[in-house]
Amino acid sequence: MRRLWARPSVGLIGRVFAILLLTTIFEFAASTYLYERASRFSVREDEARRLAEHLVIARKLMSERSWRERPAMAERLTTDRYDMRWGASFPAPPPVAPGLDEMQRQVVAWEPTLASSDLRLRLTSPGRRGIVVGGLRLGDGTWLRFSTAGHIHGWDLALGRIVLALVPAFALIVLGGLMVRRLLRPMGRLAHAAERIGLGGSEMVAEGGPAELRRVIRAFNGMQERIHRLIGDRTQALAAVGHDLRTPLARLQLRADEIPEPAMRQAMLGDVAEMEGMVASLLAYLGGENDPEERKRIDVAVLAATIVDDVVDRGGDARYEGADHVEMAVRPLGLKRALGNLVNNGLHYGQRVTVTVVEAADHVTLCVDDDGPGIPEADLARALDPFTRLDPARGRNTQGLGLGLAIVARFVALEKGIVRLSNRSEGGLRAEIVLPR
Repeated sequence: MRRLWARPSVGLIGRVFAILLLTTIFEFAASTYLYERASRFSVREDEARRLAEHLVIARKLMSERSWRERPAMAERLTTDRYDMRWGASFPAPPPVAPGLDEMQRQVVAWEPTLASSDLRLRLTSPGRRGIVVGGLRLGDGTWLRFSTAGHIHGWDLALGRIVLALVPAFALIVLGGLMVRRLLRPMGRLAHAAERIGLGGSEMVAEGGPAELRRVIRAFNGMQERIHRLIGDRTQALAAVGHDLRTPLARLQLRADEIPEPAMRQAMLGDVAEMEGMVASLLAYLGGENDPEERKRIDVAVLAATIVDDVVDRGGDARYEGADHVEMAVRPLGLKRALGNLVNNGLHYGQRVTVTVVEAADHVTLCVDDDGPGIPEADLARALDPFTRLDPARGRNTQGLGLGLAIVARFVALEKGIVRLSNRSEGGLRAEIVLPR
């Protein structure tokens, strides 16, 4: 039970249901056991009293009759509960069985006149239930034999009674579980909205449930509004800064074109291009929480092959391997930016890049291999963090702000996929994007 309780898959409704079930079972078991014990005590006492009354009457009537009249009188004393028999040659019955000595004491306690009759009791079958047989001695020394017509029950619980009593108990448990489920339904909506916020969406949760839960939902909706307002203000500020930065960069590019010295002109144009790339990557990363792009069904293989063709057209060494056509629903611009970042990253630190698309039943894997220096194993995990530069492995001529892999990780998170980095045995880095279908 402790292991089941500790499982994270067991929800709040399940745990409340388990509490109701356990408390009901324990309460019912205890009350049933005590009730049965009290009932058995009462039944035994009642049985002893009835047997005592019947034996006193039978002993008196049989003692008043002659030997010839006693067999007929014994038949008349036989009832649906007790069978009475008399015979002049009946031997003495066995002594009192150890298990029935308490019953004999109860019989004698109810009718003290039976104390002198040498009352003897035995069970005809072993176990917890059976037929009681016995005899008592009359005044002339003969024995009156008797037996119960039905079974005398021991201390066993009445299974049928327990089952019948459990039916309404389980019905109450189910009803309570349904009521708890309805009570906690707003928590499910709250969890769904929180998941959407984590993926960049927005969903206001309708207030419902008890007062405590309403306060949580109200605070959550207020937090959601503040977060989106903060992101919106930051995005607008970034857009304004980006626009303001591009204007002087454009002027610098125009002025750099007028520099007569080729070396100086190329150096300045390179600096301007690097600054433009830094601004673009910063805007792409910081403005990506509220991505308005919708998922569309596209051919992922054709997109990957197109990126490779563009690299080849620019003079880079790249090739595509894998399926010719792989269609799936994905954010096209996000995938193009992420895959392009991986390809450019591989070409920047290596000489050759290979892009592979592998299709499976439930996912699609896009793999980018390069022949660069790779990444130290200790730094593979933090390579996906934003603003991270792995200078010992990549050199100091790193361009940008270290947001290329962070943008890839953010896109993959939006698609609920997996991004993995690993060093190849033959040298270089392997970057994999696994997208679920």
